[in-house]
Amino acid sequence: MLRRQFIKTSALSFGALTIAQQQLFAAFFDNPWKIKMLTDKLGIFNEKGGTIAFLLEKDGIVVVDAQFPDTAPHLIDELKKKTDKPFQLLINTHHHGDHTSGNIAFKGLVKNVLAHTNSKANQERVAKEKKTGDQQLYPDWTFDNVWCQKAGKEQICLHYFGAGHTNGDAIIHFKHADVVHMGDLCFNRRHPYIDKSAGANIKNWIELLDKTANKFSKKTTYIFGHSGDGYEVTGTKDDLNAFGDYLGNVLKFVDGEIKAGKTKDEILKAKTFPGIGEWKGDGIERPLTAAYEELTTK
Repeated sequence: MLRRQFIKTSALSFGALTIAQQQLFAAFFDNPWKIKMLTDKLGIFNEKGGTIAFLLEKDGIVVVDAQFPDTAPHLIDELKKKTDKPFQLLINTHHHGDHTSGNIAFKGLVKNVLAHTNSKANQERVAKEKKTGDQQLYPDWTFDNVWCQKAGKEQICLHYFGAGHTNGDAIIHFKHADVVHMGDLCFNRRHPYIDKSAGANIKNWIELLDKTANKFSKKTTYIFGHSGDGYEVTGTKDDLNAFGDYLGNVLKFVDGEIKAGKTKDEILKAKTFPGIGEWKGDGIERPLTAAYEELTTK
């Protein structure tokens, strides 16, 4: 049977099914996106790109990151089903397109967009280079070190601990829920992209992960921008420490290879290195390249 005819026939038959049968039938047409509530008001959304967080409060909705122009509307539609409150604030953890190109879907919907000062500058720079300025919704609020504001019963604080994944990564703390969105400052068991063109610094990244782990409680739940296959986009302080150890071992391995006289091309042939732990699969050349550049650039 042709797919179009199958869908037409199935749709006509759907209303005749019992509720249980309808639920079973609907499983074949699941949405490509997933929503998971971490508390009664705070949840995460995943489709493609960086993990989105959202807060539903009595005075409005707060969203962290926006993925892409074709996925952000899915989030918006789902949140409108959950509440009739307006979109008050959109926060960008950093400027990369898989976190900010979906901003444009919030144009005319959200009251303010917030990011670190460097993040806004990076977003504007990249858009100018790619000539995509008309596809952007830039932050109209920025912060430098700390920013805090009440959102209903929740208090949201943004922290900046220096360069890491880029030079403009914000750490977002939902204090009442005790949930921290790390953006791409933590890749859970997945080789990270390290944006040296935007001021990334591996050595400081390790230090800021230590600062983050020490600042928040042992019970804090962390949201990660990305995770490897079979791993969650949420975790604990132990996951931050594990990622910090991974980054330290990246630097240690590349430094040793440089001192042994290896060329960049030879180093990038590595498929693994000591201390890699659970970080496996594609993309190992990304951290190796960034580490080589950091260690050889004066």
